[in-house]
Amino acid sequence: MKEVTLYTDGACKGNPGIGGWGAWLTFGQHEKRLCGGEHDTTNNRMELLGAIEGLKALREPCKVDLYTDSSYVQKGITEWLAGWKRKGWKTASKQPVKNQDLWQQLDEMCQKHQVEWHWVKGHAGIEGNEIADQLANQGIEELRART
Repeated sequence: MKEVTLYTDGACKGNPGIGGWGAWLTFGQHEKRLCGGEHDTTNNRMELLGAIEGLKALREPCKVDLYTDSSYVQKGITEWLAGWKRKGWKTASKQPVKNQDLWQQLDEMCQKHQVEWHWVKGHAGIEGNEIADQLANQGIEELRART
């Protein structure tokens, strides 16, 4: 099974506002840089999309070390998701889970791969996180240029 390193990030100008996501995948000497953006979105949605799109880019099941600076994404997938599913996508306070559509996509992507989740401090000089951040901001700029 291929071992891939994936750094993901999201960014938003205004929250909600115009947002971007970025994903940087490395496998041996190979790398892939992905980014995209959306209008009228939130930072959390972009953080989730970075992880989803990064995992979607893998063409076969892989062992993935996924790094995010979003504790929302990292805790959501490793701690909260099972409970949300058990409670019919309701939070502990019986409210609908925000971003359920993206959580379901991320859960589906995680079923295809062996994903090890890692939280990293953002803007702390960690190369992969800095690249993912640049890609997320590039996603915003490319969206602005098209509209």
